[in-house]
Amino acid sequence: MYTVTLPPLTRSLTALSGIMTKAEAHCEANSIDPAVLIGDRLFADMFPLSRQVQLTCDFSARLVARLCGQDPASFADVETTFPELRDRIAKARDYIAGFTPADFEGSEEREIVLSLRGGELRMSGQDYHGLFALPQVYFHMTSAYNILRHNGVPLGKMDFMGAR
Repeated sequence: MYTVTLPPLTRSLTALSGIMTKAEAHCEANSIDPAVLIGDRLFADMFPLSRQVQLTCDFSARLVARLCGQDPASFADVETTFPELRDRIAKARDYIAGFTPADFEGSEEREIVLSLRGGELRMSGQDYHGLFALPQVYFHMTSAYNILRHNGVPLGKMDFMGAR
């Protein structure tokens, strides 16, 4: 579980940080107030860019901690600038980097219990990883990417993939 969790999350968080750097440069180059992009959303009932980034970080940290049988770290949602968003991403990346392969032992079968609006949800670590948490990470990261692309930030698939 370590190898299918930590490397993809680390790569995605690193890519997300790079995307925030490109967004900030786009604002500077085009005289756009960064607060406009940070507060923008794709649709009225969706979260703004800042929250999409925060949730990408939160779901990454929660995924790793829960698989390892630990209570997830909590991050205050206070970011309002691109440097603050990059710091948030770095904190999440540093947090998950603190887990070792040994921490993941038995995580496939570990019972994960979530308290959701509709009640309690129980699943194996493997199901939590593949059917719940990892899709959440990618959903919120994709939403952040799409908000920025919609606003003209010159991003491509390789920015999202983090491949260099």
